[in-house]
Amino acid sequence: MPKLNENYQSLKESYLFSEIASRVNAYTTANPDKKVIRLGIGDVTLPLPNKVISALHEGVDAMASSETFKGYGPERGYDFLRNTISDYYKENGVCVDPDEIFISDGAKSDTGNITELFAVDNTILVPDPVYPVYVDTNMMFGKSITYMAGTVENDFLPMPDKNVHADIIYLCSPNNPTGAVYNKVQLKEWVDYALENDAVILFDSAYEAFISDPELPRSIFAIEGSKKCAVEFCSLSKTAGFTGTRCGYTVVPKDLAFTASNGKEMSLNAMWNRRQSTKFNGTSYIVQKGAAAVFTKEGMEECRKNLAYYQENAKIIADCLAKKGIRFFGGIHSPYIWFECPEVEGSRDSWKFFDYLLNNAQVVGTPGAGFGENGKNFFRLTSFGNKENTIEAMERFDKLF
Repeated sequence: MPKLNENYQSLKESYLFSEIASRVNAYTTANPDKKVIRLGIGDVTLPLPNKVISALHEGVDAMASSETFKGYGPERGYDFLRNTISDYYKENGVCVDPDEIFISDGAKSDTGNITELFAVDNTILVPDPVYPVYVDTNMMFGKSITYMAGTVENDFLPMPDKNVHADIIYLCSPNNPTGAVYNKVQLKEWVDYALENDAVILFDSAYEAFISDPELPRSIFAIEGSKKCAVEFCSLSKTAGFTGTRCGYTVVPKDLAFTASNGKEMSLNAMWNRRQSTKFNGTSYIVQKGAAAVFTKEGMEECRKNLAYYQENAKIIADCLAKKGIRFFGGIHSPYIWFECPEVEGSRDSWKFFDYLLNNAQVVGTPGAGFGENGKNFFRLTSFGNKENTIEAMERFDKLF
């Protein structure tokens, strides 16, 4: 009989969003006449930009001719896309070499897979509340996790504690689920902490396109010293609506190197390249053609229009919560609104609130408890629905509370 990875016994029985889907499916089966509005999972609803669609067609057409057909692509991704992403960083005042960029099928995969580069006995520092993938993927490897509290008092932006040592630090800004955004001074403090502790920051910038204030950093690499201590993950899922198309990228600086127990220096860039070339055959040429179109002038203009649509939805949600006197966070530089659960049946428990909102208003959100202990009395709504449904959902919410 094979020996199993018994770390899986430490995981919750189901992934957060699978549990939500299960409860919603049970409700809709029992109430087929009820219109359920889903503002829970962060899935986009607008179609891909026209410039992207045209580029995808070009990629498909290339596959129809032996002269332009593409088989296995470069392990890091095609030069045309990596160079374009490098230029995008330059436009935002950050220098990233194309050879430091790895194209993938999304940030979720990479933030989970990157844990393979680090030994089991590292201490992992994770914010709470947090995107569940950071926690679950480390638990699968049996790694030790230390939590740092994100609370109302620190605006859900936990800062380094010099009395706590960490080897690997997960940061997400703009944050999922809270919508909070670190400023440059705060990120510099994290970079300094990482350098002092010989630690690595795993920085998730999947929502960077929602930042509208030029003073707020859209990349960890806007901070001096970060190339010696940080890896950055980004995704086109929210920037350009690629949730189903699947494309993202990870930046692993060449300066990021550590000394092994045998005295040999090991480069994370080389390690990640070795891991990807062994376990991943790359994102398809067709998808990479579409992704490159995102970063053209026309593509970015179309993407910004879509982002503005979602930002207006966020304002609709925020205005309703403000009207009801409910304390909330996010919704400005983020597609998520994080709010304190109104009291329901003598409790502010987020799963009870989830069931109450579903059964009485047919609106689906995400219970904060699914993101950690500090989220148990909070709730997340997403602005990625269509505008008509968002308006209707908040009208139902308004009548309910």
